[in-house]
Amino acid sequence: MLGVVRQKMLGQSFPKIRPAVSVLRSYSSAAKQMTVREALNSALDEEMSADPKVFLMGEEVGEYQGAYKISKGLLEKYGPERVRDTPITEAVFAGIGVGTAYYGLKPVVEFMTFNFSMQAIDHIINSAAKSNYMSAGQMSVPIVFRGPNGAAAGVGAQHSQCYAAWYASCPGLKVLTPYSSEDARGMLKAAIRDPDPVVFLENELLYGEPFPVSDEVLDSSFCLPIGKAKIERVGRDVTITAFSKMVGHALKAAEILEKDGIDAEVINLRSIRPLDRSAINASVRKTNRLITVEEGFPQHGVGAEICASVVEESFAYLDAPVERIAGADIPMPYAANLERMAVPQVEDIVRAAKRACYRSVPLAAAA
Repeated sequence: MLGVVRQKMLGQSFPKIRPAVSVLRSYSSAAKQMTVREALNSALDEEMSADPKVFLMGEEVGEYQGAYKISKGLLEKYGPERVRDTPITEAVFAGIGVGTAYYGLKPVVEFMTFNFSMQAIDHIINSAAKSNYMSAGQMSVPIVFRGPNGAAAGVGAQHSQCYAAWYASCPGLKVLTPYSSEDARGMLKAAIRDPDPVVFLENELLYGEPFPVSDEVLDSSFCLPIGKAKIERVGRDVTITAFSKMVGHALKAAEILEKDGIDAEVINLRSIRPLDRSAINASVRKTNRLITVEEGFPQHGVGAEICASVVEESFAYLDAPVERIAGADIPMPYAANLERMAVPQVEDIVRAAKRACYRSVPLAAAA
C-alpha cells in the first residue's frame, strides 16, 4: 500500500485541483464568525489545495466526512487517493502515515479521539519523533497527528484523558493546543507546513463554538508561529496560563475577578512544546503571581513544567505561591456530577486567583 500511495501521490495522476475558497469570504465585515470546525476544515482544504503532497487519512474521514465533520467535502474535492478511509487499526494507519512521511509526503493522520492514539504511540514516539535525531538530521518526518483530546462529556475514563503532558515530554515532537478559530486555522496550517512531527490536540466541545475572525485570519496565507503564546487579556495583578478549552474558563474567571478589583492577565499557551517560557515569565514579572490551568492530571503536568520554569527564572518576582489548577488525580468518572468535579471549573480559577492575591476569606474566619 505504501508503494501505491507513494506512486500516486508523487506522480502526475492528480486531477486538476480547484483553489480552496473559504465559505466565510462572503460574510459582511461586521459579522465575521467562524466555528472551530470550519476553521480546521478550511485549513485542511487550503493546505491540500496548495500542496499535492498533503493528504488525510483516518477512520471515517472520507465517506462519512469525519466523525466530527472536520473533513466535510474533502473526499468529493480531492478523491480517495488523498482522503483515505482506514480500518479501525490506529497502529497500522499511523505507521503507514510515518512511512509516507519518510518518502516526502505530508500526511495528516486523524485519530477519532487521542485516547485511541495509545494504540499507535510506538509509531508516534519511536518512529516519528526520533527519526530526525537518529538519522543525524538526514531524515525529516513531516506528519501531523490530529484529533480531539481531553474530556468530552459522559464518555468515561478511557475516552477522557488529556495527552498534552504525555506527548510534550518527548523530544522530537511539537505539541499544539488550539483554543479559538484563529488558533485552529493558523496553527493547523503551521503544523502541516512544519518539517517535523506535530501532535495537534483539539477539543471536541469546542468544534461547534463560533469565534470572531479578521480578514487576516481568513486569508489563505495566514499562518501562526509555532512556540508563541497569545495574551488573550492584558492584566496587572495575576497571570493565568491555560490552553485549549481552559482558555475560555480562564477568560470567564477574569471577568468575575474584575468585579472584585482583580485585574487578571490570561495567556493562551497555544504551543505546549515548544513552550513560550519567555512570554510566561515576562507576564509573571509584571503581575508577580501565577495560576496555571489544565484539564490533565496534576502530577508531572503542563502546569508543573510552567511552575518549574517560573521558579527557575522569576522566583524573586513572586509575591505569592504559584497555584496549580488541574484535573482530579483519578480516572474520569462516568456520572455527570462526579465528572464535573473531576475537571477544572471557572469557580476553581476564581478561588485560586483570590488566594494568590490574598483576597480569599480563611475558613476559620468565615466560620
